[in-house]
Amino acid sequence: MYREVDYKEVSRQIMEQLPKGAFLTVKNGDNVNTMTIAWGAMGFIWKKPIFTVLVRYSRYTHELIHNADEFTVSFPLNGQLDDALNLCGTKSGRDIDKFAECDLKTQKGRVVDTPVISGCDIHLECRIVYRQALAPENLDDGIKKSCYPAGDYHVIYYGEIVAAYRK
Repeated sequence: MYREVDYKEVSRQIMEQLPKGAFLTVKNGDNVNTMTIAWGAMGFIWKKPIFTVLVRYSRYTHELIHNADEFTVSFPLNGQLDDALNLCGTKSGRDIDKFAECDLKTQKGRVVDTPVISGCDIHLECRIVYRQALAPENLDDGIKKSCYPAGDYHVIYYGEIVAAYRK
């Protein structure tokens, strides 16, 4: 069973899990997709708790989140969904049904219309309050070379954390 928590209560576990992978889930109309993310940030901006996610233009998820108002992030903490994280980080929702391929189940969000991934330990539900295309001319050259050798830049989505809950 899940219980509501203050996002600060789970921030350490979230930041420890993030480099190992989390599920970013987006819904636009009837289309739902999840992808693995390993980059993000949590903080307090504009008097709101914020979680930021980065999505490359080339990703199917970008097509959905570009017109969405919200997203969820689900964190599996104990390696129980490592195979699904791997597939969702290497395959596109344009080509396969990731949920069927990984036998991933979703459950209804508590506040937002976008579902969360069942079986994860921590969930954040976020309402998009700002989106910003990464400006390559403002980016450190070393980061450009190591993270964007093909020029496939991200859009950064700032989501107000409107619900946080954990097992």
